[in-house]
Amino acid sequence: MPRPVTVGEEAMGGFEAGRTVVRRDVHRSGRVWSEQALRVLADTGEALVTACAPGAEARWPAPYAKARDDGNRSGRTEAFEAMATGAWGLADAVWQETELLLWKPPTAWFSVNAFYTSGGLRNWYVNFEHPTRRTTDGFDTFDLAVDLVVAPDLTRWEWKDEDEYAHVRRLGIVSDAEHRAVDAARGEILAMLAERSGPFAHARQWAAWRWEPTWPTPRLPRPAAGERGVAPEGG
Repeated sequence: MPRPVTVGEEAMGGFEAGRTVVRRDVHRSGRVWSEQALRVLADTGEALVTACAPGAEARWPAPYAKARDDGNRSGRTEAFEAMATGAWGLADAVWQETELLLWKPPTAWFSVNAFYTSGGLRNWYVNFEHPTRRTTDGFDTFDLAVDLVVAPDLTRWEWKDEDEYAHVRRLGIVSDAEHRAVDAARGEILAMLAERSGPFAHARQWAAWRWEPTWPTPRLPRPAAGERGVAPEGG
């Protein structure tokens, strides 16, 4: 497991553009729930901006990988129950179908993501999650299940996975303190949309972005054990 970066080390400078970093979702038990390889585009005091494309390596909880392979969304419920009991393993996976651009402020309880297909920007996607904790390999966070899907032109949005969010709250995966943080983050994101601030202030540039074909496929720094699966294509 990568060791956490100390405050002094982090102050010396961020991750260099072009470097591969690993985003990990880490359960409160300290166990890794998922890993994803990303390419650094920029690392400033405002946010860490990363990206990936189809083929990027990941490790996903085996129940999630099976649900994706089977096309059975109910399998996601089983995955959350596995998380609650601590009975899960990781399966090798690859990102599929969409290019991803990810904007993550260090102290925010969310990240702003954009998904791209051959036709361009498909949608914005706000993922509610823990603030980041830097490691030597990348950063740790933890997905809190609920999401906000935003139209490419920012004129419409809808909440996603509210049913799963209610389920993880019942299971005790999301605590009352985390729930309050998510509620505050929901208001923060809606204000950013209304004000066109953060990445939404540069919506045209984001819409025009695409993964450079010459960039190498992001790969995880060490081989994974377990069966091979497929990570979600985003959204």
